Amino acid sequence: MKIIRGLWNLQHALRHETQTGCALTIGNFDGVHRGHQAMLALLNNEARHRGVPSCVMTFEPHPRDYFAALHQKPALAPARIATLRDKLEELARCGVNRCVVLPFNARLASQLPQAFIEDTLVGALSVKYVLVGDDFRFGAQRAGDYAMLDAAGERLGFDVARMQSYEVHGIRVSSSAVRDALGAGDMDRVAALLGRPYSISGHVVHGRKLGRELGASAEGKGDGFRTLNLRFSHWKPAASGIFAVHVHGLTPNGIPLTGVANLGVRPSIDPSDVNGGRVLLETHCLDWPEALARSLPGGEAYGKIIRVDLLHKLHDELKYDSLGALTEGIARDCNDARAFFATLPSQAYGQTHRQTTRDRI
Repeated sequence: MKIIRGLWNLQHALRHETQTGCALTIGNFDGVHRGHQAMLALLNNEARHRGVPSCVMTFEPHPRDYFAALHQKPALAPARIATLRDKLEELARCGVNRCVVLPFNARLASQLPQAFIEDTLVGALSVKYVLVGDDFRFGAQRAGDYAMLDAAGERLGFDVARMQSYEVHGIRVSSSAVRDALGAGDMDRVAALLGRPYSISGHVVHGRKLGRELGASAEGKGDGFRTLNLRFSHWKPAASGIFAVHVHGLTPNGIPLTGVANLGVRPSIDPSDVNGGRVLLETHCLDWPEALARSLPGGEAYGKIIRVDLLHKLHDELKYDSLGALTEGIARDCNDARAFFATLPSQAYGQTHRQTTRDRI
């Protein structure tokens, strides 16, 4: 998938393309849930019939993030399901050809709906087909709607279609529903809405390296509770707490490692630590293979890209009064995670199913 950050990069990014125009859909696509996936499958099909690339237009930051900051009301910002990196990975997995990431700023927020249609959709992207959701609004003050877009399409020569809500077992699939399920820690419901386990990916970054000093005797290892740290780029993740997880990207055979992870702000750790109080996903692998430890300098994974599937929530983040209490808490979490994995069918213990584009609809 070709990623184009800002319309100013469009001409340079497409300089070698022979196809003109595109089939486009517009939205935030936070989580890329099953409703999004169905929409993207329809978009790809329409693009093939027209002989043009499929294209997604999305925004960073989320428009509600922008207005929350503008009005100094952080409560207005939605909890973020996925990082931009993970959103782009899922869009690519759904077979999208291009993704245009627009910065949502004062200029875009104040752009009139008609100007957005004429300057952006027609002038910059040469759209041939536009697919939107049933609640789609656009332009300054959200004044643009489906009827306006449809009328403009008839006048300017592009087709417009609207997709109705997507339901699973009578429940409307939406980013809000995914956020609610993540907030409740119902990871099975999250997986049903997403069509895959909830996951976070990224480069492993340095932390305080405190984990390797904790619980060496409790674990019977010299490296204690060593963790793999991923930064979650938004300050308000939709999920938080302690989870039983699968870690992908560290083994040559592709088999995931089991682990326990903390997603959040680590209330028991000094907020002035090396990560500056930022949201982290800290993952401890329950069994760190010797071959893997030998293959990485010092047994580390810094800089490697990994994906962590959050399969089961053990509990919310806890604040411990001492490092000793923290060590005991982590040991309990490891035992509880092992107990969870022991309940899984044997064929599910070492693998996590992720639906392909074909079986998503």
